[in-house]
Amino acid sequence: MNSTPEVLAVLGDLLSAADADARGALWQLDRQGRELDANLVRLPPGGEVGEHQENVLDVLLVVLEGGGRLAPGDGGEPLALTPGTVTWLPRTSRRSLTAGPEGLAYLTVHRRRPGLAITRAPAPVAYEGGEAPCALDRVCPECGRMAMESAPVFCSACGERFPDR
Repeated sequence: MNSTPEVLAVLGDLLSAADADARGALWQLDRQGRELDANLVRLPPGGEVGEHQENVLDVLLVVLEGGGRLAPGDGGEPLALTPGTVTWLPRTSRRSLTAGPEGLAYLTVHRRRPGLAITRAPAPVAYEGGEAPCALDRVCPECGRMAMESAPVFCSACGERFPDR
């Protein structure tokens, strides 16, 4: 593991260099041995991340461009998301995101989720790697909707094929 600080990305540059139609995860923290996960995500105008719940991790969401709203799953008042807004999403909270007319670009940061590795019994379970943070592999690249199935091939909302499937 590298113990020297380094610049990993300039988020404004990544957003301006991305194709205008690029959506979903535009960047992910990928350093070995890290204790954090971070993702730069863009939703198109009106795009959604359907209601979901993270049971294990608190998530920090920082809006970089555009706007939208975060609807708490408890029926509470939706939260306005504008550039510079920092939102705490406590573990076990239900929420959904909807991009406004300009779309929504945001950064999420959370503790790294350890993944399980299969080992021979009776050896203990080894932790290395991790599953996709925030289930981004289930967000449709076309419409931004979150699929309910764990390995979707096609989006049930717009019919778009998920990449690499």
